[in-house]
Amino acid sequence: MSTGTNRCVLITGTSSGIGLATAVACARAGWTTVATMRDTTRAVALNTAAETAGVSLDIRVLDVTDDQSVRECIDSVAAEHGRLDAVVNNAGAAHLGTLENDSLADIRASVEVNFFGVVQVSHAAMPHLRASSGRLLTISSVGGSIGQPFNEAYCAAKFAVEGFMQSLAPVARTVGVQVGVIEPAAVTSEFVANAHVDVAAMVAQAGPYAPALTAYAQRTMARYEADTGKPQTSDEVAAVVMQVLTAPEMPFRTQTSNEARDFVGQSLSDLDGSAVLGETRSWVGQ
Repeated sequence: MSTGTNRCVLITGTSSGIGLATAVACARAGWTTVATMRDTTRAVALNTAAETAGVSLDIRVLDVTDDQSVRECIDSVAAEHGRLDAVVNNAGAAHLGTLENDSLADIRASVEVNFFGVVQVSHAAMPHLRASSGRLLTISSVGGSIGQPFNEAYCAAKFAVEGFMQSLAPVARTVGVQVGVIEPAAVTSEFVANAHVDVAAMVAQAGPYAPALTAYAQRTMARYEADTGKPQTSDEVAAVVMQVLTAPEMPFRTQTSNEARDFVGQSLSDLDGSAVLGETRSWVGQ
């Protein structure tokens, strides 16, 4: 990958959170930064952050669930900037629910944006990354290694992302492209808020799952309010993304905090799944 200041990176889902922070961090580091989002009328916070940082961004429309939108954006970026050195797949959507209470349409929609959106962007970008010996980096989650209660659809998509990328990595390396995933734990951002979840309403409609959902929600809020287990900031995660993007050799899997490392490590060493299920059962009052 080029080490000059003409390096070009495309980032999806930059209207808020990790995507916004990563776009600003890349621009500060001298990258030509293409910040994409589904609706550019939501770029106010990104523009403000860029202005505060004294950097410029190339902000474009890209809907990861629309193949034409993906290809038009990526091909035009490569044509206009003359190269594409890195892609950061960040766009995604939280989803809280459980199998019996979700519709199949809800589950498919979550997998569509969180998995197939990543695949569509990566598919369109690979020829350009191959030409630049570039890097394909995807923001996953600890939920890509550990299934979490009331996050079945979201975790399924993240598991799929990690399996897909881990399978792709050695093949892509034969043509000069490095592939990796980033696994944050809880992050202070608008990600969960954007899921538009009314927990009280969900509990009221949860039927036999109401006690478990109540226990899960209470545990989650208690951890966020405690001195330990506080979410990372988006800027902290973006700093790790930059370290990975600029490392001489990009690791396949990178956690962004000690909490994330401990959590993922527990899963990777848990051959029969008993340790993980022993912990997650406690999240739902078992």
